[in-house]
Amino acid sequence: MQELIAKRDELFDLLETELKKCESSGVQLAENEAKYRMKLRLAILDERMNGTPVSIVSDLCRGKKDIAELRRLKEASEAVYRASFEAINVYKLRIKTLNDDIARIWSSGGRGQI
Repeated sequence: MQELIAKRDELFDLLETELKKCESSGVQLAENEAKYRMKLRLAILDERMNGTPVSIVSDLCRGKKDIAELRRLKEASEAVYRASFEAINVYKLRIKTLNDDIARIWSSGGRGQI
């Protein structure tokens, strides 16, 4: 049972680390989203001032190299954030499973099987 408790403690440490990673990746996602939206807004305004038809402004602006790169960075940071968020759920599930195993062994007086 000591091995299970040690493994659970290790998972708690990993969970804490992942929570910090999720926070920082969430902040990075927000920053990348803001940069992308501000640059896109300026490009759309420029196109409208140049008389570009409204129906194609969005596609033209999103196709510009610098704006496409900002969108790529935004989406990459979103993927990191989502993966981190999912890792948190996996750690929580593994901790719950270990807690169930520990409870089963404890309630059987140490004779239970995992």
